[in-house]
Amino acid sequence: MFIGHQAALAAAMAWTAASALWRSLSQFGTAIELNGLKNGLALLFFLPFLFTLPWTDQTRAIVVLLLSGVIGIAAGDSFYLGGLRRLGTQRALTVEAIGPVLASMGGVLMMGDTVRPAAWAGAFLVSCAVVLVAQQSKASSATNGTAFGLLLCVLAVMCGLSGAFLSRHVLITSSLSPMQTAAIRLLGGWLGLLPLLRGRLRPKHLPKGVMAKVVLATLLGTNLGIVLQQVVFQMLPVGQGITLMSTAPVMALFLHRLEGESLQWQGIVAGLLAVSGVALSSL
Repeated sequence: MFIGHQAALAAAMAWTAASALWRSLSQFGTAIELNGLKNGLALLFFLPFLFTLPWTDQTRAIVVLLLSGVIGIAAGDSFYLGGLRRLGTQRALTVEAIGPVLASMGGVLMMGDTVRPAAWAGAFLVSCAVVLVAQQSKASSATNGTAFGLLLCVLAVMCGLSGAFLSRHVLITSSLSPMQTAAIRLLGGWLGLLPLLRGRLRPKHLPKGVMAKVVLATLLGTNLGIVLQQVVFQMLPVGQGITLMSTAPVMALFLHRLEGESLQWQGIVAGLLAVSGVALSSL
């Protein structure tokens, strides 16, 4: 179980670092272009797992996973990169913290699950964190398109949850391994973006000197992040694992100076509220 805790915290660190790298690269292409490049590179590293797929025996499961990739990765990650450009790393990750809460609420509405009073309190704390993010961004003269950025991050969460539910269904009902499902989802995400990329596999104005950053961000946030996530879900209860991985907003507090922004009290409080809210909702 100790390994599961370490993997969860490492996943949060990987996603935080990758988010900061992608934000520094946002000037070199649109969210769709950067997402296409990210998925294409990540898919190369997972290519061996695609050759091990039982394409004829698990056709239905593979189709569902491809759809999951289109929704969760092609659409969801594009929305997130767009929101990241407008909100910054810490604020975008704080908004992302509503994911576990929305998942719990969705379970109540669609599956008749029972939610403890603590979970409702957690939802309230995360909502307060998002409100603080909005107020902090509005007060910052360096941030443009705050409302649109918040909308993009919320859409990213909704797409991510939809893709995760589809992926979870396949993991439960098929014989596909987590690494195989991850590879199929990446393939679906990349294929979903191809029509929008119009044949360009990399942004037109991407300097050659920044490709090392692109590769590092992909390895950290996509490849390593997915592997660590699977380890967490294998070693820990889902609620506990999600809580530990949702510490990213607090870790991102240390990146404000690197992104040329001043650390405000609203950001600190929002990060702590988000993590506390997720803990109450998930544990």
